[in-house]
Amino acid sequence: MHGGGGRHLYYNHSENVWRQELAKSLLQPQNEAFLLIGSKVGGVLLQERGGMTIGVAVVALIAAYAVFMLIIALVPLKPVPAQPLTKAAQPSGEEDAKLSVARKHVSFNVSGTAVSAWLFLPEKLSAPVPCIILGHGLGATKNAGLDSYAVRFQEAGFAALAFDFRHLGESGGEPRQLVWIPYQQEDFAAAVAYARGLTEINPASIALWGTSLSGGHVIVTAAKDHQIACVSAQVPLLAGDAGGMEVVRRIGLGHLLRMAFVHGLRDLVRSWFALSPHKIPIAGKPGTIAVLVDAGAWDAFCKLVPNDFINEICARIIIRMDKYHPIKYATRVRCPVLLQVCDQDIGIPPSIVEKAQQRLGNLARVIRYPIDHFDIYLGEHFEKAVSDQFEFFKKHLR
Repeated sequence: MHGGGGRHLYYNHSENVWRQELAKSLLQPQNEAFLLIGSKVGGVLLQERGGMTIGVAVVALIAAYAVFMLIIALVPLKPVPAQPLTKAAQPSGEEDAKLSVARKHVSFNVSGTAVSAWLFLPEKLSAPVPCIILGHGLGATKNAGLDSYAVRFQEAGFAALAFDFRHLGESGGEPRQLVWIPYQQEDFAAAVAYARGLTEINPASIALWGTSLSGGHVIVTAAKDHQIACVSAQVPLLAGDAGGMEVVRRIGLGHLLRMAFVHGLRDLVRSWFALSPHKIPIAGKPGTIAVLVDAGAWDAFCKLVPNDFINEICARIIIRMDKYHPIKYATRVRCPVLLQVCDQDIGIPPSIVEKAQQRLGNLARVIRYPIDHFDIYLGEHFEKAVSDQFEFFKKHLR
């Protein structure tokens, strides 16, 4: 009896190890050992009396999945149609010149790759000043509206550092148009270190500003760096899978599965073999193939991004983003956090906001707006949001 029970426990343990290791292999593009893991587990099971059927099944399952992924990665697909953005009127020459004068082009390195940034310093600078570090949302670049925020902070007497994540915009990095969450978190940490080293900046008064995807990054960065003075998270991604059934209802289950198991998985597996990336549009019209297939996203991108913006992204982020949960880091944050939440944003349901508030405790300041996710970037909604951010920074930055 004892021996049989021992084998039963062993099988459960082995199965759990296999599941954990396979999950890790899918989340790490550099890890190609999923087949070896399955084979080893299957081999161990084959050595156990009565485990032959289980072992064969495990090896067959792993082999079938490997073949499936190779087919997804290597079989030619019909090209995904490009979706050039219909550009709205660009800033006037006078306005653009004003923004250019207000900023200075700077750069810093992350793992040997140059990160391009704009540094905004107050005109009358007699002593080191607080600095607000800004990174944009999914696939967006610093010239897609970040200067509008940075200039407001600059006029209020703060310094601001707006940067392009690696692989995007004017920053270096190959492949182009790659959005990979761990890399972007590294970029934020490097931007903080760069700002702290500037003589014009007070290193004890650094704030973080993020929006959408980067709204999650700033919470994670503050959880790891307890010297951060405060955080402004605008329409932040707090949990990648938070939209749940509402996302399925709005976009359709078939579309979501096709995006994940055709486009996302194809790009991810191709990256394991150093093949060219599989790219899809960032913003797309409803019913098309794109990461953001929403009329509000399309309209906002058309109004915000510059003429040379590349509406394209490596599709592997689809596989990764729903597993991103910055809310898990909230209990480790030690500074005030402004959460700006849009009530009609399906990506930030009330239950997630309440959970974030509970985990942040007295450090949280939540402001709600009766609008959708992309409305906050434009017109009167932008003015209200940036005004609330200014009041928050004025209170917490010295």
